[in-house]
Amino acid sequence: MTNFLKWLESIIFSLVLWILRIVPVKISSNCTGSIAEIFGPMTKRHKIAMENIDIAFPKISKTEKDTIIKGMWNNLGRTIGELAHLNDFDCYNNNFVEIIGVEYLDYFRDDGIGGIAFSAHLGWWDLTALAINQRGLDAEMVFRAENNIYFKNKSQKARSVAGKYLEKGSKTAKKMLRGLKEGKHYGMLLDQKMNDGISVPFFGRPAMTASAAAEFAIRNKIPLLPVRCERLGGVKFRITFYPPLDIARTGERKKDVFILTRKINIMLENWIRERPEQWLWIHRRWPNN
Repeated sequence: MTNFLKWLESIIFSLVLWILRIVPVKISSNCTGSIAEIFGPMTKRHKIAMENIDIAFPKISKTEKDTIIKGMWNNLGRTIGELAHLNDFDCYNNNFVEIIGVEYLDYFRDDGIGGIAFSAHLGWWDLTALAINQRGLDAEMVFRAENNIYFKNKSQKARSVAGKYLEKGSKTAKKMLRGLKEGKHYGMLLDQKMNDGISVPFFGRPAMTASAAAEFAIRNKIPLLPVRCERLGGVKFRITFYPPLDIARTGERKKDVFILTRKINIMLENWIRERPEQWLWIHRRWPNN
């Protein structure tokens, strides 16, 4: 019965995407955003989101918290409606996407060595992967797989236009080590809790954080390229590529990894503070929530 329900969930997801493809992207986005605003607060994830905001922004009012969460559900819902139209987006030749700092991406692509582009679940993160791919950089995106294998296969098929995807795990880590030595590039979202990571402050609280990107960068002497996606309203976005991070090397590897991972967390934290309604608050980010 469990497998049947998982299969049914994936079929419904595919059917919804098929229906959404029929209508223009603006209507699709508006529709799924409104639906998520209504039904999101009815799920158990809503409570997790409220707990996370209490940790990150303990001094803001309940009205401000409610506004952020409402915006988050709307943004998340919109990404589903927009995913159905991912095939139609040309990040460099339309009125929907503004690109800033593309010269950093071009240098990252052409410098002759491997590298990791990193971002967070902000705005529409699938669009970030698409922008990288459409600039001629054949980067593989590392993702955290859904528990439902049928749903995972359907969602990755929908995202395949944005490039190749690798599921997080030890096999992918080994593949990345080899690939970086060969000059390959990868994309990672570094804002989720990682139980086998390291404890690094995030919004002033210790948080188990993925350290793989920092470890790869220090071990392989490759660049880490920050990239951020912001929703400017409706289906309009801004994607910003930043200069690669400066990497301190003290000779103490654990210390260097911590410093670099902390630098990444600070950058992500600043992005979230500027657009809190566009971050995915529904993950259990801190140890005790």
